[in-house]
Amino acid sequence: MSNTLEAIHLLEDRLQSLLSNYEFLKKENEILLQSTTNFQQKILEQEQTIVNQKKEFDLLKVAKAIDGSGTNTRDTKLKINTLIREIDKCIIQLQE
Repeated sequence: MSNTLEAIHLLEDRLQSLLSNYEFLKKENEILLQSTTNFQQKILEQEQTIVNQKKEFDLLKVAKAIDGSGTNTRDTKLKINTLIREIDKCIIQLQE
């Protein structure tokens, strides 16, 4: 009889330990998910900042070329031609 009681107590102890570990891991998982969400938000913000800075850099290159520096005139002409083509495409789509 004492063996069965000992086995029951041992089983209860192990079950309590498992429940305790489960609760700990559940809380840790919630913290990690929140942290992951925060990091993903920061990554999106950084990507948007990079896109904005690239646009600003391109605009500065165009402005510098128009200013007469002469170093990026070819790039500026290509950019202007690309913009003209895009405008033409938009006009064609509007006419349809």
